[in-house]
Amino acid sequence: MSAKTLKGETLLIATHNKGKLEEFRQIFGPRGVEVTSAGERGLGEPAETENTFIGNARIKATAAMEASGLITIADDSGLCVDALDGAPGVYTADWAGPSRDWTMAMRTVEEKLQAKGATTPAARRATFNCTLVVLWPDGSERIFVGQAPGYLTWPPRGQLGHGYDPMFVPDGGNGRTFAELTADEKNAISHRARALDLLMKELL
Repeated sequence: MSAKTLKGETLLIATHNKGKLEEFRQIFGPRGVEVTSAGERGLGEPAETENTFIGNARIKATAAMEASGLITIADDSGLCVDALDGAPGVYTADWAGPSRDWTMAMRTVEEKLQAKGATTPAARRATFNCTLVVLWPDGSERIFVGQAPGYLTWPPRGQLGHGYDPMFVPDGGNGRTFAELTADEKNAISHRARALDLLMKELL
């Protein structure tokens, strides 16, 4: 198999999430890689029927690549809370309901932690996981995994970021939540940035 590269290519990100697309643009743009998304191209969203991050990322990558003919990156990410046996995990977005109500999702996590008596940072450890699947039209595939450990705080803080960011305090964030960090600060330590760093070292 010949060495793969993304230099000079147009990448399709298999997402309808504008916040996630913007993170990819911030990281790839300066490197001369053009980025578009399934949402921008009006592609459908396949059912995510697997129970692993890799499985769901592969479903999304395959559907978007087949519909577009472009090199596709699919990202399946999730918040894994130690005290909740790794939940919400692959169901991270599902906890926000069909309308993607992240305030409700965060409150659900908090209520479950309270029910467990998890009140200290040590008892509220959590990890954001990001699994990237890169799929080429010739069937070649690469997988990259990044993690950002930290703990959950309440009430939520910050206006930046998306999803569960306002309640997640990453290690190395100086006590601030992901939603209180600038884009540059978050992109230096986030799970997605770490997975993308591995990807870029191999493919760029």
